[in-house]
Amino acid sequence: MLRVIAIDGPAASGKSSTAGRVAERLGWAHLDSGALYRALTLAALDNLGEGGRRKGEGWPEQQVLDLAERLPVRLVLVGNEFVPEVAGADVREAIRGERVTRYVSTLAAMPEVRVWVNAQQRAAVGRGGDGVVVDGRDIGTVVFPEAPLKVFLTATPQERARRRLFQRGQEVDVEQVRRESQALAARDAADSNRRVAPLKPASDAVLLDTTALTLEAQVTQVVELARARFPK
Repeated sequence: MLRVIAIDGPAASGKSSTAGRVAERLGWAHLDSGALYRALTLAALDNLGEGGRRKGEGWPEQQVLDLAERLPVRLVLVGNEFVPEVAGADVREAIRGERVTRYVSTLAAMPEVRVWVNAQQRAAVGRGGDGVVVDGRDIGTVVFPEAPLKVFLTATPQERARRRLFQRGQEVDVEQVRRESQALAARDAADSNRRVAPLKPASDAVLLDTTALTLEAQVTQVVELARARFPK
């Protein structure tokens, strides 16, 4: 049996936090697919520039892929976490900046880039030991459709906005939440309507609304599902 748990959901739904804690509780590895897209975006920004005035849309797709292989951009298993590296450097902190956030959706919409990232993820799972918890937006539908356990996390845009502002250390007031929730709703629409690998739950995914759940509660629910689904 393929020992993969696929956790999908929209931006700021708690995918990575949940997946990391689930992996820790199970003693499995954690792979954040978004980190690889972000690492590749960082590499493109640093080596190809901003791609014109339309947020990276001037980047030739083949140049991005050549860059990924040449630098290289890769995932390295450190302990139980797959760490994104660019040219041998750990970029976990660098990829979380606003500069990368502005451009990552454009790069992630490139069909051949998605093929490359998916191949890296599948190869990584082979190095994942007892099992791997993978989070993203198309893990259960495209990357690992055969995963025995698929979970799709949801939460209201307002709750996701509040969480994101809190994580950034920004003031969580009504106006800030309104602006951030609008931005997240726009991101949801873009991800759900893109031509390649749109954001949607797999037909056999467990839907988990985390709006009123603590992180620990949602982690516990997924761990219980995993223990029921995977033999020891």
